[in-house]
Amino acid sequence: MKINMKTKCYFIAVILIYSMTSCKQENAFKDFKFSEKPAKLTCNSLNSKLYNEALYSFEEDITNFYSKDKRSLLSAYSQFIRLTNYNRVKYRDIVSEHTLKVFEALKNEPELWDANNSNSHLNYNGPLMDCISNNISDKDLKTTLKALLSTNSMSPRLFGPPLLSNYGLTMGDKYLASYVAFDLFYARLFDVDFSIPKQEIPKVDFNKTQ
Repeated sequence: MKINMKTKCYFIAVILIYSMTSCKQENAFKDFKFSEKPAKLTCNSLNSKLYNEALYSFEEDITNFYSKDKRSLLSAYSQFIRLTNYNRVKYRDIVSEHTLKVFEALKNEPELWDANNSNSHLNYNGPLMDCISNNISDKDLKTTLKALLSTNSMSPRLFGPPLLSNYGLTMGDKYLASYVAFDLFYARLFDVDFSIPKQEIPKVDFNKTQ
C-alpha cells in the first residue's frame, strides 16, 4: 500500500502536535490546592484551572495577611485595594509559598503578560482582560473598564478610584476579583525581590514588667 506525500506529511504533523501537547502537559502545573473549589473564571480562551487556582491562592493570602483574626475576605479586599492606590502593599510579606509556585506557572502563560506595557506587566489586550471586561457584572465599572481598554488608556492608577469605591463587589463578582488578583497582585510580583527575607512581626511579651 502506497502512502502519498500529502498523507505522509499529515501523519508527521499529527505526531508533532501530539508530542508538543504531551510535553506541555508533562510540564504543566500540578500542585493544585483549590481544585475542589468551584470554578470562578470560565472563559473558553483561558487556562481556567490554573487561573482559578491563582485567584483562590491570592484571596487566601490577603485574608491571612489583612484579616487573620476575623477571617474576612471583604475586609482583606478593602485594605488591599486601598493600599494599592498608595503603592503601600507589602507583597513580599503577603505572598505564600504556594502562591509563588502558582506565579512561576503563570509566567509560562505567554498571552497573559506584556513586557511593553509601561503601566503594568499584564497584557491588557490578552484573552484574560477580554474575559474580565466582558463579564464584570456592574454596568458602570464595565463601561469604565471597556473605555479605558479601547482607548489604550488602561492603568491601575486610572481604574483604581472606581474600583476602590466598589470593592465590595469583589465578593460576588469574581471576574472583578480576578482583575484585582492579576493586575494588582501577580503583575506586581515581577518587581519584587524575593531574596530579601519577609519582615518578621515582633512578639510582645505581656509578662515583661515596665
